[in-house]
Amino acid sequence: MAKQDFYDLLGVSKSADAEELKRAYRKAAMQYHPDRNPGDKKAEQRFKDINEAYDVLKDDQKRAAYDRFGHAAFEQGSRGPGDFGFAGGGFGGGFANIFEEMFGAMGGARAQGNPNRGSDLRYNVEVSLEDAHRGKQTTIRVATLVHCDACKGSGAEPGSRPVTCRTCHGHGRVRAQQGFFTIERTCPSCHGAGNVIEKPCKACGGQGRVRREKTLSVNIPPGVEDGTRIRLSGEGEAGRQGASPGDLYIFIGIPPHPIFQRDGANIHCRVPLPFTTAALGGTIEVPTVDGTRTRVTVPAGTQSGHQFRLRGKGMTVLRSAVRGDMFIEAVVETPVNLTKRQQELLREFEREADSRGTHPQSEGFFTRVKEFFEDLRE
Repeated sequence: MAKQDFYDLLGVSKSADAEELKRAYRKAAMQYHPDRNPGDKKAEQRFKDINEAYDVLKDDQKRAAYDRFGHAAFEQGSRGPGDFGFAGGGFGGGFANIFEEMFGAMGGARAQGNPNRGSDLRYNVEVSLEDAHRGKQTTIRVATLVHCDACKGSGAEPGSRPVTCRTCHGHGRVRAQQGFFTIERTCPSCHGAGNVIEKPCKACGGQGRVRREKTLSVNIPPGVEDGTRIRLSGEGEAGRQGASPGDLYIFIGIPPHPIFQRDGANIHCRVPLPFTTAALGGTIEVPTVDGTRTRVTVPAGTQSGHQFRLRGKGMTVLRSAVRGDMFIEAVVETPVNLTKRQQELLREFEREADSRGTHPQSEGFFTRVKEFFEDLRE
């Protein structure tokens, strides 16, 4: 006989909150309590069904499972072909499998993937800014675990083979029922492999892998930035007993450059200018990140902080043929260690400059300062 819907038993809708459920349960429980219905078997069964319904619906996780799967979420049947457990410990698949399906991302979820898979590795590679711009093919040497040549990675002595684990029957996982929950964990006998080595390989001790240094060629693409990660699939540690290997992650580091500062795809360079070049104008040569030189025309009267933009002379953009720009920042240099003749020439220039307005910024600044103090005196 089909079981009655739990919400119908309590007389509430599926959207009922906790308080509505509690009130409905108390009312129904009082109506069908055995003390109020002595000898009435139907009332007694109804009372049990009401308690069962409330027990499920008052619990958020049980209620979520019931809303999704109905009564099937709590049926405890015989052991199915896909169920296995500790010796002598039988249990049903029902809610255990459903619970894992619904809450698999939580802590008690079924483990995913091969537990014997090799570990991922990290390797740091430092490249210059120039190599980051143009890309580079480099060779690295990594100490890692590789498949054992003697047993071909199986872990078994040549001529023998692994046998199916008797504890988990090849599943790699074992389960145990603990009240409402089913706990699943890695098989303690085979450690998740599903089989055991009765005659371990003498070269690797049954691990199927040995420690060795291997040489790898790494292609660093143009445009990488500091912290860029390159993944080499399958180049991590070899898995135990023939399991798949992990991956190798190459992390790129770019040290500070003595001339250039990088800002994404753009390059900045501070260039000191002799004050005569800044005043009279001229041409300077500056280096670029690709190893060439380019000429920059400096107009007369250039001030410190003025920037010259060189389009397409910056960094290569990763996975693209596009290049950023280069920005030259002028820094006008004040001369030092002057001879007497140079000092005389500058004083002569100063006398001439006072009446010609050759320093508009400083003249304008001190004019404003003078006006500021005059305003204070008024």
